[in-house]
Formats: sequence, structure tokens, C-alpha cells
Amino acid sequence: MKNWIRLEEAALFLLGIFAFTQLDYAWWWFPLLLFVPDVSMIGYAVSPRVGAVTYNFVHHKTVTLLVFALGVWLGVAWVQLAGVIMFAHTNMDRMFGYGLKYPDAFKHTHLGMIGGK
Repeated sequence: MKNWIRLEEAALFLLGIFAFTQLDYAWWWFPLLLFVPDVSMIGYAVSPRVGAVTYNFVHHKTVTLLVFALGVWLGVAWVQLAGVIMFAHTNMDRMFGYGLKYPDAFKHTHLGMIGGK
């Protein structure tokens, strides 16, 4: 089952790349911004619970789609870009086994423990 989930997330990551190509930005913006959503891990400096909340908010697929939709509705290209980057990043993370976090530890995710333990 895990391989099917990874395949699905890989396909969604490719969809994120395709969505980026539909925006009017130079190609180098994509790799430059791809890891920006991980800034949400800063919450772990406070506590695992706060870290899980900040990380999960930024990495929730519904939030990524709402950010993109808001950008389309407002006609603001950089908000659309933020939504696409968040979407692509989230799917890339899940493709590699990094899921939404539980409040007890960073490695405890909805996809299992990071590192297989």
C-alpha cells in the first residue's frame, strides 16, 4: 500500500510542477521556493505540540488549495504561486514519507514513524 501512496503523491507532485508552468514565473523560482514551506517547522522551537500545529497547517492539502484559489479569486499571482509551491512541496514530502505530525514528536506522522521505527 505504501508504494501506491507514494506513486499517488508523485503524480500530485508532477501536477504541482505542471500548475507552476501555467504561472508566469521563470523556472528557477520553483526550486528556489520549493522548501520554503518547511519554515513552518519553527514551531518546534517552542514545543512539539506547537510545531505540529504550525507544520500541519502549512502542509495541509486543503490549505494549499485554498491559498491557490484565493490567489485566483483575487487575481494575485504571487498568492497563486504560494499555493502551487505549498501544494507541490506537500506532495513531495508525502512521497518521501513525511506526513502530518502528531503532537508528541516530529518523527510521528500520519504515515507512520519517519525512519521506519
